[in-house]
Amino acid sequence: MIQKIAILQMDVTFEDPVANRKKAEQMICEAVQGNPDVICLPETWNVGFFPKKNLKDLADVNGQPTKELLSGLASKYKVNIVGGSVANRRSNKVYNTGFVFDRNGKCIAEYDKIHGFSPSGEHTYFEGGSRLCTFELDGIKAGMIICYDMRFVELVRTLALDGIQILFIPAQWPHPRLKHWEILAIARAIENQMFVAAVNGVGTANDLKFCGNSMLIDPWGEILAHAGEDEEVVMAEADFSIVKDIRERINVFRDRKTEFYKL
Repeated sequence: MIQKIAILQMDVTFEDPVANRKKAEQMICEAVQGNPDVICLPETWNVGFFPKKNLKDLADVNGQPTKELLSGLASKYKVNIVGGSVANRRSNKVYNTGFVFDRNGKCIAEYDKIHGFSPSGEHTYFEGGSRLCTFELDGIKAGMIICYDMRFVELVRTLALDGIQILFIPAQWPHPRLKHWEILAIARAIENQMFVAAVNGVGTANDLKFCGNSMLIDPWGEILAHAGEDEEVVMAEADFSIVKDIRERINVFRDRKTEFYKL
């Protein structure tokens, strides 16, 4: 199966959920002109990464504004939407939550970011997630992690062992760690023999400048779509027969020696 993946590299307006929902809608409407099968957004696109003084006040309540917007657009345009992530308040705690919608607008998956970025104190403002996330889009098994999660190889390998063929990574990844972003995303694709859609933001939030360079990467590590450092929509086709081919030709999953691994 071949799917066209559209990546929305969004310049998020810090602390302005209304403006960001409007922009997300505009970019999705732009993306559908290219007839994609899947549209994906970056991390915390409702409020930016991340307001420390008024996070609870700005966050979605139970994801409702985001669910209503993305569900409606998915249903209207008959497109799958991997909704990046949003600051999401439930039970008086704030989570960094991703929502996934199928072509009928049904929310088929939710994921709370597991690893908060401790150097910025994210783990003290956002509650950490406790469950992994897999789902199917048009019969293709997929998974989601968020930004800092990408550094944890055990998490990604666990998803790969569960059979995912594409991993979505919404992020707000800053300079000066652009090289880390590119190398880690490519490595996760190669070592797990799967597609990776790495969806970053651009622009600034306080003293942070985000590095863009969103990518769609195939299981051989080839970059099929590569954004720059400005707001834009990029898209490319993912041929999922490649996954089966490489996993048969270089069968790292069969050749694993788990008796030697202590994680």
